[in-house]
Amino acid sequence: MAVFTPVTLEQAQTLLDHLKLGPVLELKGIQGGIENTNYFLTSQSGEFVLTLFERLSKEELPFYLQLMRHLAVRAVPVPNPQADERETLLFEVAGKPAALVNRLEGSSQLEPAPLHCQTVGDMLARMHLAGLDFEHQQPNLRGLPWWNETAPLVLPFLSPDLVRLLQQEVAFQNDLSQTPAYLSLPRGPIHADLFRDNVMFQGERLTGFFDFYFAGVDTWLFDLCVCLNDWCTEQHNGHFDRSRLVAFLTAYQRVRPLSASERQLLNPMLRAAALRFWISRLWDFHLPRQANLLQAHDPAHFERVLCERISSPLHLPTLGLH
Repeated sequence: MAVFTPVTLEQAQTLLDHLKLGPVLELKGIQGGIENTNYFLTSQSGEFVLTLFERLSKEELPFYLQLMRHLAVRAVPVPNPQADERETLLFEVAGKPAALVNRLEGSSQLEPAPLHCQTVGDMLARMHLAGLDFEHQQPNLRGLPWWNETAPLVLPFLSPDLVRLLQQEVAFQNDLSQTPAYLSLPRGPIHADLFRDNVMFQGERLTGFFDFYFAGVDTWLFDLCVCLNDWCTEQHNGHFDRSRLVAFLTAYQRVRPLSASERQLLNPMLRAAALRFWISRLWDFHLPRQANLLQAHDPAHFERVLCERISSPLHLPTLGLH
């Protein structure tokens, strides 16, 4: 959510006029993130987030916007894209594809307690089930094919030990993707990036999931593992926090119990989720784009998480989870 493309008040007003949302009262760039240009926009009609898409194409974008609409109608708290009279959700601002969504209330909980993890686990399972009848199809664009394409680009920046780790893990995940257990995993639309800073709370009440622009059709287990690797992990060493982990998994399984194949592949998919973000952070760190307010995340964190998932696999029965 860095600012790659400046937007003037006049350009924002043109969009609001088209959507009949009144005059712009405030337009402010959002700091953080690395993919799109985002602004908080206030008008007489309310509080919104204006997103200009820097990498995604006009062909790819309808999937994300339609998914958010689909989930919002089914009582999943997500930003609802604003439509014009023709039910168009995608527009153009400053020469870029753009969308306007309602701004969620609250703020991100960056130091979650077990109760926050329980709430997110519950809603993640409900989101997965709500997407079962979503008719649009688009793969997770940061899935295995992207790992295979991107890993060679970052290898020149790594020490020999890290080159070996990255190559071995990519090979492991390629082999895993061909196994019967993996091919039997339940699938559907997933968020694929539901970190702490992509969820809003007011106090202990969850007010929404946002930033769906990495979403795609993939395994629900991968989505769950992305969350576990962030919400339930100690930032300084990559270890799981037992109380948060149990709270998250218990709440998720109350709504959607894990299948036998999901339980079997929980540890390999925790590794997959760590690998995905290690590669993307290496890419952003070593091959950055210019942007106002941009600060790349440290790739060493997910290197630690991956090593921890390899060396210390989870055993659900020892956590009291069956």
